[in-house]
Amino acid sequence: MTDSLARAEALITLTPDYPEPGVLFRDISALLVDAEALRTVTEALIAPFAGTFDVVAGIEARGFLLAGTIAATSGVGMLPIRKAGKLPNPAASVEYHLEYGSAVIEAPGVLEPGARVLLVDDVLATGGTLAASRQIVAALGGEVAGAAVVLELEALGGRRTAGDVHALFHAAD
Repeated sequence: MTDSLARAEALITLTPDYPEPGVLFRDISALLVDAEALRTVTEALIAPFAGTFDVVAGIEARGFLLAGTIAATSGVGMLPIRKAGKLPNPAASVEYHLEYGSAVIEAPGVLEPGARVLLVDDVLATGGTLAASRQIVAALGGEVAGAAVVLELEALGGRRTAGDVHALFHAAD
């Protein structure tokens, strides 16, 4: 790990018992507000996928921030994958399970057929959100070029559900 990545990782803060008792929330807000850390993280997120994607899909909500930055600096478009009820006419919808409940995500029907899509989110936990996002992209006629997250919570085994994911940082607990 480079010094710049180590510095960025040190900006991730921990909040116990959020959003419910027993959950240790990792907050990337301080990383996002630091221009150098944000640049370092976004460059590292896309490095393995250079030249392989036409669109970046950001998963609500922090994934939007990362995907928007990546899309703008890479010269590609950005697809928002939203929580249910946020879009007037969703073209695809998938229900999935979280570590503390279930949810539904949706996306608009704006992808060109065969578009190569890089999925981006902040944290890989149980993997449900990324797995559902893969289904959304397929339903919209796109192809998943890869998936990248800032932090993987290894104890939750998200890769079993999400498939292959490029994670910058790892937390064992």
